[in-house]
Amino acid sequence: MTTVPRLRLTLPPSPSDEHAIGIHTSIGRGSKHPMQSLDIQGFSYEERQGILPSLTSAFADCGGWLLNRKTLSPTTMEFRVEIQLRAVVDLYASIIASGLELTRAGHLGFTHLCTCRKNLTAPSELGQIVTIRLEISFLEDATLQSLFLSAGDRA
Repeated sequence: MTTVPRLRLTLPPSPSDEHAIGIHTSIGRGSKHPMQSLDIQGFSYEERQGILPSLTSAFADCGGWLLNRKTLSPTTMEFRVEIQLRAVVDLYASIIASGLELTRAGHLGFTHLCTCRKNLTAPSELGQIVTIRLEISFLEDATLQSLFLSAGDRA
């Protein structure tokens, strides 16, 4: 029987992504377990009004606490959420179901947390709090027709 190292949740840097995203550990407030932090980037072609209600309800449905929500730019928002490690699989599924696209590093970070969750030995360890910083970019959907029209305008 093999044992899994306890609470060692780190990811190697991903060479193919533009931004450094990963899992970080810091000492939790008064707990004997370190608090995990996951930085994720995602994007959507939907309007804010379409994805934000389903995303915020996904946080609440999984037992998450929305710590902060702010607009970084006209096309970018940031959410800070705390959630218990036991609910990370539900949160991951809810974020994907809401229509948000994650970067490769975001998928790897969630997958790593899900794997660690699965391999924890004591049920009390599932109560660890994970802080997730989710940065969402809202992109314009460039259709072929709009590209042809703009190219025709130049001619």
